Amino acid sequence: MLAKQDFLNVVDLTPLVSIDLIVSSADGKILMGQRLNQPAQGYWFVPGGRIYKSETLEQAFRRITETELGQVYEIGDGRLLGAFTHLYDTNFADAPGISTHYVVLGYQLNMALESAQLPQQQHSAYRWIGADDDLSQVHPNSQAYLPYLR
Repeated sequence: MLAKQDFLNVVDLTPLVSIDLIVSSADGKILMGQRLNQPAQGYWFVPGGRIYKSETLEQAFRRITETELGQVYEIGDGRLLGAFTHLYDTNFADAPGISTHYVVLGYQLNMALESAQLPQQQHSAYRWIGADDDLSQVHPNSQAYLPYLR
């Protein structure tokens, strides 16, 4: 793991690569959690996480699903929706003048999960959100996944 300042330098100078988990229900809603951390703190956002150096996509998918969903899933359990660009004016450390740039691989997982059983490290609460719901507190980067479920 990098020291906080070293990672902040990485965030300042390069894009990060991550996986978003677009967990969808049978009724066309997406599982979202209310973010505890920057960037996107306070917004409803899909679960996900960045890929670590020397970690394969398969390894990252297993680690991220376990951390974010509380259970390990294989990359073959998901369907790649595509690559997305996420740009933020903030960063994990709230350091002024440093933005965050992610290249995100969005993977859809169709499943019913009990939100009360999900991990609370990154999100304070969870809910299922659809295109017809109030999206004012849903981050635009997560809103971008809703058309894929129609």
